[in-house]
Amino acid sequence: MLDLGFVSAILPNKTLWEVLDFAQQQQFACVEIMCWPSSNADTRRYAGVSHIAVDNLSHDELVALKAQLTLHPVKISALGYYPNPMDPNEDQALFYREHIKKIIRAAAVLGISRVNTFIGRDYTKNVNYNIGKFTEVWPEIIGLADSLNIKIGIENCPMFFTDDEWPGGKNLMTTPKIWDQLFSIIPSKNFGLNYDPSHMVFQMMDYTYPIYHYAEKLHHVHLKDVKVYPEKLNRVGILANPLEYHSPKIPGLGDIHWGKFISALNDVRYRGPIVIEVEDKAYEGSDEDIEKAILSARNHIKQYLP
Repeated sequence: MLDLGFVSAILPNKTLWEVLDFAQQQQFACVEIMCWPSSNADTRRYAGVSHIAVDNLSHDELVALKAQLTLHPVKISALGYYPNPMDPNEDQALFYREHIKKIIRAAAVLGISRVNTFIGRDYTKNVNYNIGKFTEVWPEIIGLADSLNIKIGIENCPMFFTDDEWPGGKNLMTTPKIWDQLFSIIPSKNFGLNYDPSHMVFQMMDYTYPIYHYAEKLHHVHLKDVKVYPEKLNRVGILANPLEYHSPKIPGLGDIHWGKFISALNDVRYRGPIVIEVEDKAYEGSDEDIEKAILSARNHIKQYLP
């Protein structure tokens, strides 16, 4: 009913085929494959991983890759790339948007139906300014996706974790109120969510609410947990840098009740991919630790799957 997988960003030292073979050995159904550009300038954690370098592959090479991928039992749930397409540096923002379009075109050739990314944001400006910017830049991207029948899953991460992302964060797609505004501006069935419940928890929001209210917009789901530390929150307050009072965790080690979450997905008859995203610093000491994190998360989630 639900295809369990993981995000390839946590395995940067493996090739595409090593990632897929690892997924098969560990009984995963799918993997979200990262496609950062070869000339990536983003140095934040988990950025820059490219298991399919779409900017280095010709059309014929993509066709040949599709033939190879068809033979592998593990499927690609989506192609992923998470920059800031509305960066205040317009040259940088344009580069990001052009690479997103390259990925959309590559997905169509590869026969992959989803591309996951961020809306982006000028973090120095307010929401209304950024909605105006969205109206200028995103119709072209979604229009391309519509023409190729590719679903665009926007992750709901605020991208406000560090001081250089203060005060607004680098992704506009953070709350249902904003989702409604953006979905109204671009009412495309292909424009939806790559929903990650962890980002609702540290915003003090109900992480099952979006499942029940945006079922038709759920294109893809990330499984990442988070732990909020009440004693730290009591000291710094919700206006502090969020990493001062919370930390990403693997599923089972944070505040999300995954049985409740999976039950909600089943209630709305979601039938898409659910992929584990590992961003837990406690498991970054070695490749062995990373693989243990993936498998520990898998074991916790599988108890709730038929």
